[in-house]
Amino acid sequence: MVVKDGKKQKDIYTISALAEEFDISTRSIRFYEEKNLISPERTDGNQRVYSRRDRARLKLILRGKRFGYSLEEISEIIGMTEVDFDEEDQITKSLKFGKKRLDEIRERINELSLLEQDLLAFQDKIKARLDALRKSKG
Repeated sequence: MVVKDGKKQKDIYTISALAEEFDISTRSIRFYEEKNLISPERTDGNQRVYSRRDRARLKLILRGKRFGYSLEEISEIIGMTEVDFDEEDQITKSLKFGKKRLDEIRERINELSLLEQDLLAFQDKIKARLDALRKSKG
């Protein structure tokens, strides 16, 4: 807990606590800070302290990465830290990027399906050839 302006603040997290919670390195968290995606405050001893908002943003960043978004796309979806949060805009951007990602996934599924068909046809041909070779030998 941190005391600021004579008031106790709850829901303050250290970098090591967030790293442990999300199973990532502290270096990763500092990287997101460098990219201006999160902006912790500093204690008098210059230790980073993260708010609930920073924790929520970190969770969104990691979810975006899991969905395959680039950091540029993630920053566009969640906004930069110095820009006021506009939930409607964030949802609209999330839907736009989600549709784009789904289209890409569907295209990959289609390509993999075609590849599967090609491989199955090739296996049928080489099995037939193997059978023909075995029959001719024996």
